[in-house]
Amino acid sequence: RVLRLWSQALPQEGGKRRPEDFLPLEVREAMPALLADIDQLARIRSEHPGEDGSARLLVELADGQTVESVLLPRGGLCVSSQVGCAVGCVFCMTGKEGLLRQVGSAEIVAQVALARTRRKVSKVVFMGMGEPSHNLDNVLEAIELLGTIGNIGHKNLVFSTVGDPRAFDRLQSLEMGRVRPALALSLHTTKADLRAQLLPRAPRMTPEELVERAEHYARATDYPIQYQWTLIEGVNDNEEEIEGIVRLLKGKYALMNMIPYNTVDELDFKRPSWESAAEIARTLHRRGILTKLRHSAGQDVDGGCGQLRARDLSGANQPRPIRIIKQTTTNAAD
Repeated sequence: RVLRLWSQALPQEGGKRRPEDFLPLEVREAMPALLADIDQLARIRSEHPGEDGSARLLVELADGQTVESVLLPRGGLCVSSQVGCAVGCVFCMTGKEGLLRQVGSAEIVAQVALARTRRKVSKVVFMGMGEPSHNLDNVLEAIELLGTIGNIGHKNLVFSTVGDPRAFDRLQSLEMGRVRPALALSLHTTKADLRAQLLPRAPRMTPEELVERAEHYARATDYPIQYQWTLIEGVNDNEEEIEGIVRLLKGKYALMNMIPYNTVDELDFKRPSWESAAEIARTLHRRGILTKLRHSAGQDVDGGCGQLRARDLSGANQPRPIRIIKQTTTNAAD
């Protein structure tokens, strides 16, 4: 009950039934300390509303490290699973600082609870800072809680990955009846050599292997795979890539999400025009690939992953000490 109310941002004393009506005395006596521990998991350091209805939240964890969450239009929330990231995508600010530490399952749920104090959250996507497949235990534990007492539909919990055999194996092995999230796969290119350049420390699976493993999960869960494609001008927005997408995804249980690159001043990559991006999406539609052209949320508030954290760190007078907290069962959502 305590975790259910917390994860849904509901008051512990709310409702018609008082805690003393049904909670054991020992639990009631421990409640102040328990709630204090929960409150200390995370806090919102700053909030940055965007003109598109999104809002980027800089969330400070108990050890002073920060992660980013993004409130999206229509009830969505993007959460972070790591402080930093080891994949090192060359077009992403998060990857520039490397991996600092994992985010515990309770800290992941805390991002949802904090966001729900701002607005309704009915969908959670693990597309913020970090690679979820590198933090599988904590991410899947958070997904299990959010998909049960957290009151979020299973298809509205989206596990995003660059593609890792461990993630495919673990997701496939989840028992029927348990929370089985939807899967988003960051593809970005159909060329293995270019993918190795863009995602230098991602597992060396070819695009063909990634699609094959993802399709197997799609058929097992009856959820379409959401393929993520960050459109970068002059890199992956050409005719050859369009032909590659058709070759890989024609007849697959798939949705292609094309997102024009979120410009980062510190990086050399450029965002294509909306007109050229729209033409690519229309071409794929005509070729039989279900494609959605997405607006990058929060363009006016450092919308790219890691930008807000980087700006906050560079603006600080003194660096905060980094203290790595060992992950134990006391830091888990169960």
